[in-house]
Amino acid sequence: MDKEMALLLPLLRDSSEISINDTVFHTGTIERHDVVLCKCGIGKVNAAVGTLTLIENFHPSLIINTGVAGGTGAGDVPAQVMDLVMASRIGYHDVWCGPGTEAGQAAGYPAFFENPLPREIRDAIGAKEGLIASGDIFVDRKEDLERILALYPDALAVDMESAAIAQVCHLKHIMFVCLRVVSDTPGENGNAMAYCDFWNNAPKRAFESVERLLRIL
Repeated sequence: MDKEMALLLPLLRDSSEISINDTVFHTGTIERHDVVLCKCGIGKVNAAVGTLTLIENFHPSLIINTGVAGGTGAGDVPAQVMDLVMASRIGYHDVWCGPGTEAGQAAGYPAFFENPLPREIRDAIGAKEGLIASGDIFVDRKEDLERILALYPDALAVDMESAAIAQVCHLKHIMFVCLRVVSDTPGENGNAMAYCDFWNNAPKRAFESVERLLRIL
């Protein structure tokens, strides 16, 4: 998000920027870490291209994905608007590669991509943890949400990028962490309005989560 980038960029010391594959990468240091910031764009293809470009040009040891997600209403303590969700697992909700694979599994890859962070670091972030399901649709219809929950009854949230980023990171052997702020709750009355009203507060919530993680690491 542009607003999230606007909060993160002032933290960069000794910053510079470079454009590669039509994506602008901002480099510098935050806390004691060398950091590269970029905005991939919406959807799995943009996310995969941005992630691979980042890895091949900057060779990170960890990629942190932030942004927004829709809360599914599933689980004992469902994710509500403005809750921070950290993915314990990530899977596709719109993939099936045929016989010999599971629904949601990209052929040749695990059914789920797991969070690599130690338990003590995950606990210190203060986020709700659960499965995030990704696909190339904006989930705002009840029937879409029901289809996803039929595949993943324990899915805590849905988004459009995280599984693609996780798959590229798995392919290139890079640790990957997903932190998402819940923007709306698909299928509920007033969902579209909740999503539109959300954008003033979400960037600060996402920014705080990244800043906290960088301090802890």
